[in-house]
Amino acid sequence: MVQERTLPTFNTANVQITKEEGLRLYEDMILGRFFEDKCAEMYYRGKMFGFVHLYNGQEAVSTGVIQGAMRPGEDFVSSTYRDHVHALSAGVPAREVMAELFGKATGCSKGRGGSMHMFSAEHRLLGGYAFVAEGIPVAAGAAFQSKYRREVLGDKNADQVTACFFGDGAANNGQFFETLNMAALWKLPILFVVENNKWAIGMAHDRATSDPEIYKKASVFNMVGVEVDGMDVLAVRAVAQEAVARARAGEGPTVIEALTYRFRGHSLADPDELRSKAEKEFWFARDPIKKLAAYLVEHNLADHEELKAIDRKIQAVIDDAVKFAESSPEPDPSELYRFVFAEDE
Repeated sequence: MVQERTLPTFNTANVQITKEEGLRLYEDMILGRFFEDKCAEMYYRGKMFGFVHLYNGQEAVSTGVIQGAMRPGEDFVSSTYRDHVHALSAGVPAREVMAELFGKATGCSKGRGGSMHMFSAEHRLLGGYAFVAEGIPVAAGAAFQSKYRREVLGDKNADQVTACFFGDGAANNGQFFETLNMAALWKLPILFVVENNKWAIGMAHDRATSDPEIYKKASVFNMVGVEVDGMDVLAVRAVAQEAVARARAGEGPTVIEALTYRFRGHSLADPDELRSKAEKEFWFARDPIKKLAAYLVEHNLADHEELKAIDRKIQAVIDDAVKFAESSPEPDPSELYRFVFAEDE
């Protein structure tokens, strides 16, 4: 078992959240969890092919940042190869995400991207990226154009913020350091969200980096760096709201290191034999969905029946997404070379 870091504490007494906001966070996390569970089922039934990397356990990060602090559909989101749930939080319909996983023409990337390459211009989802750290400079480009439109072109509505998600392994790559340097110099409106789930495929984070505390690397670039309990959606929401406010005010970027854990193997092809049973049980007990549900009930923001109703509602959404994907057409072979180059609207 890899040594556990001391998790940051978060005082829920300071939380200000309405019932509507709380239920929205819960629904978004349930959507992510149920969707990924269905993906596993469909993969093992031979409905999906290639590598499929699931997000189970990390839902509080996606939901806390995108739904809790940003303007989905207006702000930009850059993802990784573990991108299904980021797409859902950004507002891409479950039908389109599932159809993409099935390789169908109705998918958000028209069946050409599959699991690792979700994209939606409409929802400001900049893509999932198969190569580690590949999305970091792309996200910086999106943040730069927001700043340029506002400060150079005089567009006062160009206050969009970009959230760039990546894993602990990406923080050892050159793109991470190069992009942080530029983002700091130009004070770009961007959040660098490190989803530190402790492991690459089979390499423990502590064994792969000179300083496991990634958020401290922000200080080298005179940038704000914070660590947060990535299993607590309210804690993630709080630090993300502060970071988004700084970015919109022109005060530059933030590195957010969310300490989280994936409940499944690296991918559905990973037997997950390298992580100890004790480590898994430690993190399973900190399930972010159960934690939020308990908070909502304890603070009289919801009762168990309301939460169960949301569960049933989302299960229907997932079932509908599968039916839609199964009945959707395959991409036409005549369009094999389409979208290689940009097309006029």
